[in-house]
Amino acid sequence: MLLFLSDFRPRPKPSSWERSLGPADRRLQPLLCTTTAAMPLCRAAAAATRRSTRRAVQSLGRRFSTAISSSPGSLSVALSLQDYAIERNTVRHGHSPRVCSSAEEAMEPYLQSDGMVFIHAGAATPQPLMQGMINVAKAKKLRNLQTIHMHLEGPGPIPLDDPEAAECIRPLPTFVGANLRKQVMTGDAEAIPIHLRDLPYLFRRRVVRPDVALLHCSPPDAHGFCTLGTSVDWARGAAEHSKALVALINPQMPRVHGDGIIHFSQFDAVLHHDGPLWIHKTKELSKEEVSIGQHIANLVPDGATLQMGIGSVPDAALSQLTNHKNLGIHTEMFSDGVLPLIESGVVNNSMKSTYRGRTISAFLSGSQKLYDFVNDNLSVNLKDVAYTNNVEVIASQQSMIGINSCIEMDMTGQAASSTIGFRIYSGFGGQVDFLTGAAASQNGKGILAFPSRTHKGVPRIVPQLNEGAAVVTTRAQVQWVVTEYGSVNLFGKSLPQRARSLISLAHPDDRDDLERHAHERFGKAFPK
Repeated sequence: MLLFLSDFRPRPKPSSWERSLGPADRRLQPLLCTTTAAMPLCRAAAAATRRSTRRAVQSLGRRFSTAISSSPGSLSVALSLQDYAIERNTVRHGHSPRVCSSAEEAMEPYLQSDGMVFIHAGAATPQPLMQGMINVAKAKKLRNLQTIHMHLEGPGPIPLDDPEAAECIRPLPTFVGANLRKQVMTGDAEAIPIHLRDLPYLFRRRVVRPDVALLHCSPPDAHGFCTLGTSVDWARGAAEHSKALVALINPQMPRVHGDGIIHFSQFDAVLHHDGPLWIHKTKELSKEEVSIGQHIANLVPDGATLQMGIGSVPDAALSQLTNHKNLGIHTEMFSDGVLPLIESGVVNNSMKSTYRGRTISAFLSGSQKLYDFVNDNLSVNLKDVAYTNNVEVIASQQSMIGINSCIEMDMTGQAASSTIGFRIYSGFGGQVDFLTGAAASQNGKGILAFPSRTHKGVPRIVPQLNEGAAVVTTRAQVQWVVTEYGSVNLFGKSLPQRARSLISLAHPDDRDDLERHAHERFGKAFPK
């Protein structure tokens, strides 16, 4: 049973049914009755508790799971009682996993046509197991073996130079990386549009239930406990709901504290492997990116809590925060850019609303220095992404600053972040989660930051989005926008006012054309 209790508010005068509760009922009352929406379930709990408190919780597991997952992130008290989830951080008595000498041996029993495989992603991509899956699928001539995962490193489940693999395997990425973009366009893979916060609910609502999960884990400690290493995100949910678990046990995978604890006895098969993790290389910042970082830094107050992604814009922003004080981190992911701020004491997490003293994330990716830093570091916790990206949790943070980017933005503020025209480039990620939560935070700001032009000179603030471009963040959700030419807050502005503000952030050579289009669109409301 997993409980996230984000706040306990004073209850109003008790109703007649509450006054009728016995002593045993009242033990559950503070937990079950924090929200009005839970009251029908509370009545059932009260009756059940007269028989047995333990039986009450167990019998209500299915109903609470349904109630919560039908509106993820919307309740003040987030309860996750799933009668069909397998608790993986306990000992599976009387069971030992098969220790395999090859990836093919580990994978073969669990692969079948029309089956489904979950694959650990990012820096935790289990490349040996994925290659073993490909080899087995081709040898058995499987068809429609589906894989579900976020962005994978390496060649992916259907490498471009392996057409036979594409005949056997059909990837379903929730976030598309470079190794699957062409395959999505040709129809050999299918992208799933979904907010990052909702990913675990694919399992918890039983939309998907993998036959096997391929995990990349740190070795067991003296008590037999492993961790999910660099990526907890929705891998925890996959581990809880997959029929079988196959683990790549790697001494180079850092042992990371948080929600990713899993006991060695829970695995069905393991393959021991000693190899480096995927490394994310940083690039030298351009002068435009440095300017963007400076503008973002001016929007960040001391004591703020930060969310940032990976790439040049987040790195530019972090590089300009060296004179700030008492910053905290509550994010979906982080990389090397935070290390200098932690080492200098700028980031100390001392003023966060939750998990003070700890850096909270769902996954991470970067250099070996980063992996060494998080290894067995109690100040870093990786959590289930349904928690890190819960809008209410984000909104509860002290001066939450969400820093995200997009591919292009029209002059009303619509942001295309996952596609270039019709071409799928990435995915929704957690952009909407954090822009919404940060905007609702006291003194918070949701920021979309990007250079005014691409490195090829293509404008990124445009009269209208390219044909086929998918809106990730709507104009009503976009507030702060930053380019190298400054920052503007679009909140409360009319469409013509928004256009005027965004044109001021565009490249100077693009402004005349934008003004002409704005006049054509808005008429007298946008005089020349």
